[in-house]
Amino acid sequence: MKLAIRNNTLKHRFEVDVSARTAFLNYRVSENVITFTHTEVPSSLNGRGIGTALARVALEYAIEHGLRVIPQCSFVADFVRTHPQYQAALAITIEIPGPTQ
Repeated sequence: MKLAIRNNTLKHRFEVDVSARTAFLNYRVSENVITFTHTEVPSSLNGRGIGTALARVALEYAIEHGLRVIPQCSFVADFVRTHPQYQAALAITIEIPGPTQ
């Protein structure tokens, strides 16, 4: 499914409409840091990769605009933990779980 994710700068969020419902990832920007504060996907849309797509687009936006990332939202933090290509953009250190013994 191709998603038309847009950056709604007035509401400070990345958003996408699917099946007459809106999923979004809120953020705030201060100087050269973007903080991702909350991701919300309606329960009727769960399991379709929409949250993942929002996180990916938001992180790519941050990288393209030279912004350092604070993943305050647990969904985005978990996404970054499992997608190491985005870890260099972090403004903070997050715990990356290693293999269990």
